[in-house]
Amino acid sequence: MLTISEKTRRRYDRLAPYYDGLEAFMEGLVLKQKRQLLWQQANGADILEVGVGTGKNFAYYPDNARMTAIDFSDKMLQQARKKRDRIGTAVELEQMDIETLYFADNCFDTVVATCVFCSVAHPKKGLRELHRVCKPGGQVLLLEHVLSAKPLLAKLMNAVNPFVKSVFGANINRQTIKNVQAASFQKVFVDPGSSDLIKVIRAIK
Repeated sequence: MLTISEKTRRRYDRLAPYYDGLEAFMEGLVLKQKRQLLWQQANGADILEVGVGTGKNFAYYPDNARMTAIDFSDKMLQQARKKRDRIGTAVELEQMDIETLYFADNCFDTVVATCVFCSVAHPKKGLRELHRVCKPGGQVLLLEHVLSAKPLLAKLMNAVNPFVKSVFGANINRQTIKNVQAASFQKVFVDPGSSDLIKVIRAIK
């Protein structure tokens, strides 16, 4: 029997060739601006991106850092490699599950994830891994869509979540801010410009 992670991986493998097209409207409307805001905060010599997907963040990578990026979907990584080679991005790409990172403790100055924790099978476990590989005093930067704080909208999102998850492998009702706050970080900041549904989060180890 397939695990939740394996089912999700297979969905993303199937979606990989079409993924950028499927998200083009939302990307142009909201996410592109938020990605830029998030990556402006990335600093340090060693930076990790988890859930690199097709490489949508390559354009925002800082020039003066050693970049490493992972994804659990081989097909998504294939798309990312093509994009990396086409635009000349300096990044090491590896296949890895966010819940079981192969990196040593305390080895990255900044860890970044954009629209990732909606599809992590065990988000608290994934966040603990990000905390583990982040250096003391380092930061984890997240751009995530979350469950609405508005009761009626939240009820609707919870109702349709099983359908969305079955088709896209992503949950639309995650409470990521609460999960980050429970992950042993020293400080957690939510950008005041964040909307009800889209949050920019900075967590300091």
